[in-house]
Amino acid sequence: MIGLLMLFGALCQFSPQPAFCQDLALASNRSASSEAALLPAAISPSSGQNLAVQPAGSSKQPVESEIIVEGLASYGHYRMFASGSGAKLYTAGVEYDRNSWGRFLGAQMDYTAEILPLVLLNTATLSDIWGTPTTSNREIVPGLGIYPIGFRMLWRDKHALKPYMIAKGGILGFTQKVMSQKSTYENFGLQYGFGMQVRMNQRMDLRLGLFNDFHFSNAFIVPVNPGLDVMSSTLGVSYHLGQARAR
Repeated sequence: MIGLLMLFGALCQFSPQPAFCQDLALASNRSASSEAALLPAAISPSSGQNLAVQPAGSSKQPVESEIIVEGLASYGHYRMFASGSGAKLYTAGVEYDRNSWGRFLGAQMDYTAEILPLVLLNTATLSDIWGTPTTSNREIVPGLGIYPIGFRMLWRDKHALKPYMIAKGGILGFTQKVMSQKSTYENFGLQYGFGMQVRMNQRMDLRLGLFNDFHFSNAFIVPVNPGLDVMSSTLGVSYHLGQARAR
């Protein structure tokens, strides 16, 4: 009898252990199933796919910008903002355009800046105070231009033919007083015009400035302000920076 009671006590002591272990195993399986259900299918451990972690900011698109090497030649003049006449202007420089203001009127709005390391003014050696030549003798006066403020409106920017309108403002200086001996060495400059950019390949465009007005004057910082307005055309090559744009 005592032996039977001891056997019964031993069974009571050891029989719950397998059931307790089975309960732990079931709870663990239920927890794993719940976690797997919460994970997206694309990254579930049972999907067999690797989890690809993309770096922050990888989807950010680069800002479109370009560098233009361009030359300008005048072919006539008129009196619009200045009284000077009888001069021809030639320039060569580098322009930077960056899409800074989104779109307006269907056009890409770009910030524009330009530096003109080469400026040549073919003018009379002697003029009156209003910039009208008084001699047939001519000279070429070199100068330098910096145009830090400007904008460009570029239409059809994803197409092969892209019309544009552009305006730039800055300072133009010469090695001597031009258009009048009573004028100044430094002048305020303004350029504006219309043209077309033609795609050459994924990186480069050909720029054709069909009509441009090039103006400079001293804005009456001295009593005499002859100034000059010339009609001009430009020819340049545009190089797109960063990744080649998809076209």
